[in-house]
Amino acid sequence: MGADREGGVRRPVRAVAYAACGVVLLAGCATMPDSGDLRDVESTPRRDTEVRVFAIPPREGAPPAEILQGFLEALTSDDPQYATARQYLTETAARQWRPESSTTVLADGPGIRVDRTTGRDATDDYAVALTGSKVARVDEQQSYTSLTGPYSQPVHLTRDKKSGQWRIDVLPQGVVMGQSDFQRNYMSVNKYYLASDTWAESGTSTTAVADPVYVRRRVDAMTQMVRSLLAGPTNWLKPVVRSSFPTGTALRGGVTALTPDDQNKLTVPLNGKASEVGREKCWEMATQLLFTLQNLTPTVDTVELQRADGSILCALGEGRAGSVARRGPVKRSDYLYFVDDKRRLVRMPGTGTSAEPVPGALGEGVQQLASAAVSWDERTVAGVSSDWKSLFVGSLAAGSPLEPPVLQSRGKAEADRLTAPSWDAQGDLWVADRDPAQPRLLVLEQGEGKPLDVRVPGLNGRVDAVRVAADGVRIALVVQAKDDSKSLLIGRIERDDSSGDRPVVSVLELRSAAPELENVTAMSWAGDSRLVVAGREQGGVQTMRYVQVDGSTPEGSPPAALTGVQSIAASEDDRLPLVAYSSEDGIVRLPSGAQWQKVVKAGWAPVYPG
Repeated sequence: MGADREGGVRRPVRAVAYAACGVVLLAGCATMPDSGDLRDVESTPRRDTEVRVFAIPPREGAPPAEILQGFLEALTSDDPQYATARQYLTETAARQWRPESSTTVLADGPGIRVDRTTGRDATDDYAVALTGSKVARVDEQQSYTSLTGPYSQPVHLTRDKKSGQWRIDVLPQGVVMGQSDFQRNYMSVNKYYLASDTWAESGTSTTAVADPVYVRRRVDAMTQMVRSLLAGPTNWLKPVVRSSFPTGTALRGGVTALTPDDQNKLTVPLNGKASEVGREKCWEMATQLLFTLQNLTPTVDTVELQRADGSILCALGEGRAGSVARRGPVKRSDYLYFVDDKRRLVRMPGTGTSAEPVPGALGEGVQQLASAAVSWDERTVAGVSSDWKSLFVGSLAAGSPLEPPVLQSRGKAEADRLTAPSWDAQGDLWVADRDPAQPRLLVLEQGEGKPLDVRVPGLNGRVDAVRVAADGVRIALVVQAKDDSKSLLIGRIERDDSSGDRPVVSVLELRSAAPELENVTAMSWAGDSRLVVAGREQGGVQTMRYVQVDGSTPEGSPPAALTGVQSIAASEDDRLPLVAYSSEDGIVRLPSGAQWQKVVKAGWAPVYPG
């Protein structure tokens, strides 16, 4: 459990150190009153993440109010094992308490409700409840899940008859803290696994899939991440990925910390479970580690794995990792694509200002388009007709003819017909039919043939937009509910080839990625586990922000404000600028560190490959 701090107030149960320009200042401590009621622990704006907080043990003769406050404060410290926090507990409670089991995040610091039926200073019992509004929970696998609803958990303190000291003897398992303290204490980092199915492979390299987890800052995050990676993927992602580390692989006994050397090489000593793996399997293991650690810090560019006896199992640098597993787009694109004022598909260099029609029929204007999608290898294009009724697929090759539509919707209104399409990295084409009589999510294998109806158990509404991640195992859906609100959901793509010639395709375990937005108008993948979303906040105005696939908010500034956003194009290659279509300004571009720039007034539906 933990608590947010009051701005500018020092409490007696913590010391705060500020590191700046090589100088460390230790904050002093005030004296807490011996009497008086407990106060709620108020939430405050997030402080600089470089602030270090050190736990202070309970003082002799502290009253129960101070013990509880001290315990809550101690749990927002950088104490790796919560050793000082345990000093506020009875011996039995300290042995039974498991802070690593979960972290519950509240909108504000935990409120404290005193049980008035217990005697106060006249008895040896003191009962309270910690209360608040739930925002999220990080489980034992370090996986983040958004939550709503009230929080209430009992806490009981007792006074030892011999020593006369108050201590906590009943408390909830795990940790609870306010949202701003959570942001100061934890950070989101991707660990990487390999797509488990053969369809998720591209060429000779396997696809790497990001699995975001939350780890504590300044508590040896590198060793935390290695241990988390070795422990395996989170439950949500596990059905579609694999780890090359043999079951039971862990750090060698006695290894407590990992640090790269002055050559940016990290040596990882493993136990005997991994000692007999072959060279290729070891390279995959090292690639998983390298991708994971480089997501955490740029100071690792080589990983060396050691056997239990200390001999070298294998070593791998970042130059070779890309040939073992692919992370992100299949290839780097040089183009942004959009539909121009003649309803043709055109393209322009990512930083250019002039566009040209794409090769092939869909760039010639023979078939007018409303939207389009370009395959990851930029060889094939799919376009939806200007009335949103028909889906066409063609080659991005000069002279290629216009083929008949591969799919047609029976929806009576344009808004009840097809969505913009999306390609996955294996060459399959995804689209939704919004026909109220038969709303469906569909996939066309290699962009042709009879569409497969995708099973989406638990879907409450119809799919209004579709975007498949570059890894091919996750999909983002904008879902319109019966009350016309639109939410952003992330699903896991699973394929079962055992039932016949054609696979059964499902999107499973949908979860909200933008719980604070009640009306999502546009979205696009913008990283391995990040999306950019435009929408309206509950009771607020239209906004644009980045969100994580688990529903959390990533660090960093959101995109600059832009009105009238109807579509967004972002690349999982972070070197390409964010692009949007605004009803007021047309197609605009947001270069890194700059403001929105107008690109084309008469154009819409911008997309990067995918």
